[in-house]
Amino acid sequence: MTADDHHPEPVRARGADRPTPLTDLLTTNEPDRPRPRRGRRLLRAVALGALALTLLTAGGGYLAYRSLEAGITSDDGTARELDRRGGDRPPEPTGSARTVLVIGSDDPRSLPGAVGGIGARSDTVFLLHLSGDRQRATAVSVPRDLLVDIPDCTGADGGTVPAARAQFNWAYSFGGPACTIRTVEALTGVRVDHHVDIDFAGFRDLVDAVGGVEVHLTEDVRDEHTELDLTAGRQVLDGDAALAYVRGRQGIGDGSDTARIERQHQFLGLLLDELRSSGVLLNPARLYPVLRTATASLTVDPALASLTRLHDLVGELRDLPEGGLRFVTVPRTADPADPDRDILVRPDADALFAQLRDDLPVTTEPRDGPPAGGLLPATGAAAD
Repeated sequence: MTADDHHPEPVRARGADRPTPLTDLLTTNEPDRPRPRRGRRLLRAVALGALALTLLTAGGGYLAYRSLEAGITSDDGTARELDRRGGDRPPEPTGSARTVLVIGSDDPRSLPGAVGGIGARSDTVFLLHLSGDRQRATAVSVPRDLLVDIPDCTGADGGTVPAARAQFNWAYSFGGPACTIRTVEALTGVRVDHHVDIDFAGFRDLVDAVGGVEVHLTEDVRDEHTELDLTAGRQVLDGDAALAYVRGRQGIGDGSDTARIERQHQFLGLLLDELRSSGVLLNPARLYPVLRTATASLTVDPALASLTRLHDLVGELRDLPEGGLRFVTVPRTADPADPDRDILVRPDADALFAQLRDDLPVTTEPRDGPPAGGLLPATGAAAD
């Protein structure tokens, strides 16, 4: 199913026979509460930008809403496959905690450094767990090279792909998001409530939509597999260079997937700073293309397939107390039989998974130190 095939009915605002306005989607009607100063500035900027967009369209806000909403792809096929496999999935949690699997996927054949014969794979995956009291959230990255037991899955042709012991990102190639979700559930025992599949080509377009991202590289970065060739110092990365940088491993530091994951987290922080500081949120002519690009790159489960529901999810993350969101990586180490593959570190990994299942605070510590090929704050980044 493509975005053009999916045209959901507009989400109705409570007590009104109209779609939720864009200004309502990007702001909140809840009473004011103390927030970090940067957070207040960002919310004001988003609200003003959305208001300006609505005024600019002069009655066309409904059409803008429908256009953005239609860009979100609802993954009905994955929902049907998970329903069919319901008997071998973990039980649904009894409390209010929920878990979202975020998948950064790509098809190498359409990206720089393409390698023939390789299908789409999940390049980046993390399990986002929101506690039942919404006071904390943990994003647990699952390395793509981790050796896991992939269950038998339904392939793109409708046939069955046999169960296999293989590296984690093969699950996406075998059976798309459904196979990846079932593999994560089998690995962790945690029920996945929602999933968000982000097209890496869309990430590239988003960087271009904001005019590129300024970075300060601490060292030369070269990776022939992604055609990446950057020199140390300050520069602006366009979409292609940014995508190659966050995907690259060869020739960047120790080449580990853990360092690559941390580099991705750091670059996303710079991208958010660019959105805050470059006037995108206050400029309707720039805001709408950014929103259009972002929504067009998302494939989500049917329960999240609307601007309102995605806004609610983002709002829950926004409303976390300071320090309430943590990034950790599944405890793993190099496989003695194959140093290019990872295996779980037990009992550390088992303890982490149990904490997620029981909705307890996660005690796993993030890795210290900057990632190889690290970034320094860009010149234009917003300051507190």
